[in-house]
Amino acid sequence: MQKDVLLGIDAGGTHTDAVLLEIDGGAPRLIARAKAPTRHDDLPGSISAVLDALCGGAGRSRLASVTSVTLGTTLIVNALVQDKADAVGLLLTAGPGLSPERFTLGKHWRVLEGGLDHRGTEVVPLDRRELAALPDIVDRWRAAGVSALACVGKFSPRNPAHEKAMAQAAEKSGLPVTMGHNLSGQLNFPRRIATAYYNAAVGRLHATFLDAVEKVLAEKGIRAQIRLLKADGGAVPATLSREEPVRSILSGPAASAMGVMALDRTLDKGVSLLLDMGGTTTDIAVFIDGSPVVDRDGMLLDGRRTLVRALATDSIGVGGDSLITVSGEGDAATVSTGPLREGPAMAFGGKHPTLLDALNLIDHAAGLDTNNRGDIAASLHGVEAFARLHGLAPEALAKQAVDDALVHVRQAASALLDRMSDHPVYTLAALRAAGRIAPDRILLVGGPAACMRTRMAKAFGLPVVLPPDADVANAVGAALTLPTASLEIYADTSRARLRAPSLDHEEPLGRGFTLEAAKKRAMELLTEHMAASGARCAQVEVTEADIFATLDESGRGSHDIRVSCQAVPGIAGRL
Repeated sequence: MQKDVLLGIDAGGTHTDAVLLEIDGGAPRLIARAKAPTRHDDLPGSISAVLDALCGGAGRSRLASVTSVTLGTTLIVNALVQDKADAVGLLLTAGPGLSPERFTLGKHWRVLEGGLDHRGTEVVPLDRRELAALPDIVDRWRAAGVSALACVGKFSPRNPAHEKAMAQAAEKSGLPVTMGHNLSGQLNFPRRIATAYYNAAVGRLHATFLDAVEKVLAEKGIRAQIRLLKADGGAVPATLSREEPVRSILSGPAASAMGVMALDRTLDKGVSLLLDMGGTTTDIAVFIDGSPVVDRDGMLLDGRRTLVRALATDSIGVGGDSLITVSGEGDAATVSTGPLREGPAMAFGGKHPTLLDALNLIDHAAGLDTNNRGDIAASLHGVEAFARLHGLAPEALAKQAVDDALVHVRQAASALLDRMSDHPVYTLAALRAAGRIAPDRILLVGGPAACMRTRMAKAFGLPVVLPPDADVANAVGAALTLPTASLEIYADTSRARLRAPSLDHEEPLGRGFTLEAAKKRAMELLTEHMAASGARCAQVEVTEADIFATLDESGRGSHDIRVSCQAVPGIAGRL
């Protein structure tokens, strides 16, 4: 039997991790693991360094045996959490009805005259003078810092003509353009605006990361197909991920969830709260009877819902490298931790005290183990000088910083659990009925996990489990994640046409086309699409199916049909 060698890479704000696993007819085996600092100004150097550390003396010969490469990253969500993503210009059309102005994002947007009805028929033509003026408008936006555009029209999944016209006019500026109909076929206009906006906002960062990885892997002689995790816990080829970067914004949280599935068997019963504390963020997810919960309302970013299927997660700006800030002086001072990160902790050469430095000071004073936490003396000197600057005792400042971080994590976890309890939720295994969701345990992974274990247990009043290899859980999850994809189709029996907007595919319908026929065709198209991308034998399931009776202008009855399907996410096995 052929041996599969899986390479998993997870690029975080502080460290880039990599693992090699083997599957030879049995359970996966972890055969190598490594960590290297993430150099944000030299991502290829970070990837190269971690691969060199992973292989040791074996070098290229070991990497040449790799049969699968899967990536996870928190770099993109970190940028959003810290408000460091690209500025986006929004171009919108809606036609009659509620103005889209209430759904805009960012500072730069324009609503053009023009609109379609729910069947895609043009009811208000696009204003050609406004189209002709778009290059000048975009040039002014670019001068104000805009570096990407998103074009979204109401009902564009039924007819993308208006979006294409706006994009064609805007592309003269040379800026990259996202069109909403390419990202989802659903008719939720506000969520499609948010989806297109965030796709444009992270496109450059996403491409830069993939460029760095592909360059280094080619240099190392790795020829295997590269995949990237999506927010729903599945993986897609890098070529497809480049087209829809919004789906991998929560790649890092998904990687930690899939990694814990592979590393820990306490998940199988009850409710587990996953906390993945990295250098920049803490990612939060929930498991029910061994399956991560999926948020069927769509990925939530900064309070806005999108049309991206995602695990129910949250990411907050609290990590080992989160900056400590102080407002006020002495007894009136307020100490805060995060959400900003400006380099590593002082223990690892940084210039400003962070959460990890505070932990080092407290644990050093208590005589606790601080091995593998960097230069403890640098943490002590840095926190002490910062505390004196604000009239505080160093121990008091450090304690307040740690307590503030724990409060933020606990509040975010409670908010996520409350959202799940207020609505029915999907897991990867089954649909769960609504009810109060209370965790039985906490699973803690990530770099600072060991030094936060007892503190998390006290803050939540729950037992805390550190799975084996918890500090590289994301890389393990990336390596073992199965490929997946999703697809939506729309059928209009009066026009005898079927559309798959994300594939830019249209085909005629036969007479008597039914909902069951639409389900079958949707699964066929997705299976063919995945096979063409190298993901064969995927298990595909229908996730949503709707049929609506309509009357055409002559009074003849017909149907509008919508079907969504996806390849089921999962992992290749447990260690």
